[in-house]
Amino acid sequence: MIDLRSDTVTRPTAAMRAAMAAAEVGDDVIDVDPTVDRLQRMTAELLGKEAALFVPSGTMSNQVAVRLHCRAGDELLCEAGCHIFHYEQGGFAQLSGVVARTLPGQHGKLRLADFEGQVHPDNEHLVRTRLVTLENTHNRGAGCVQPYDDVVAICQWAHAHGLRTHLDGARLFNAVVASGIAADTWASHFDTVSVCFSKGLGAPVGSAVVGDRALIGEARRHRKLLGGGMRQAGIIAAGALHALQFHRQRLALDHAHAQILAQAIRQTRGTRLVPDTVETNIVIFEVDASLGTAAVFAAALKMHGVWMLAIGPRLLRAVTHLDVTEDDAITAARLIPDVADQLARGQLQVRDVEPSY
Repeated sequence: MIDLRSDTVTRPTAAMRAAMAAAEVGDDVIDVDPTVDRLQRMTAELLGKEAALFVPSGTMSNQVAVRLHCRAGDELLCEAGCHIFHYEQGGFAQLSGVVARTLPGQHGKLRLADFEGQVHPDNEHLVRTRLVTLENTHNRGAGCVQPYDDVVAICQWAHAHGLRTHLDGARLFNAVVASGIAADTWASHFDTVSVCFSKGLGAPVGSAVVGDRALIGEARRHRKLLGGGMRQAGIIAAGALHALQFHRQRLALDHAHAQILAQAIRQTRGTRLVPDTVETNIVIFEVDASLGTAAVFAAALKMHGVWMLAIGPRLLRAVTHLDVTEDDAITAARLIPDVADQLARGQLQVRDVEPSY
């Protein structure tokens, strides 16, 4: 099975498993786990920040950041389809009493004009606007890279208005490879940044949040509260450390493989890329009524050995990653028009389809 549902389905490589098996460990809650410490130091250095904190997931890293910058009754500004708003169960509200105001982006991309006039005045009837969050690359924006000049302008605007800034950089290293702009350059405009090791980098577990030492010291308290304090965490941190050391540059292969899929979709009747430009490793496309629903199309592909994810009534997502070879991408690309043709002709019957979105 060629699994294109997400870049979170990767398996540790043999070298990564060896690094994990040999990891030096300690108790990262009551003292220091030496492997976790090395990972945190390397992550902070790559992102140009004073300190980093290893956490179990990207959701936790984002929610810790929200708690660092906001108090109950505060408001954050975010793009309408971003991960913090769309995929984290409204954690900012459930866990921290924070309100989100969403701004509609263009396939996940926001510009300065989208933020202007969005800061509430100091009025006892209104929430306090405290935080601006961006996502780079943007998951539901088909892995788009936020335009760098827009990021700079938005963060300068936010700081000028007394707001804090957080970057959900779960796939920041994809943005680095695609743009040629270094990770610390992207991160320099934000007070905190989260990065994920278990997506394109291929580690089994973990994310990190970075910032200045005082913020990350406070972040440890929030991590403990949210249940993220881990004991001999060096075993999983070793996988993340290996990924950070050896898997960043190979992300360019994932981007190239995504282009193979994108080209096949452009040439397939009844399908349309959304948006037409594929920038990194995520391909989102629409199927028209002649091919059934997205769930039907996904089920038909799965019958032929290719697994994609229906993310809407007519939208599918395919994500290339460490475990998808060029041959896999070519095989999947050849199947897309074949399956579309079979569905259009009524030659393929798909039953008991359950949508996954």
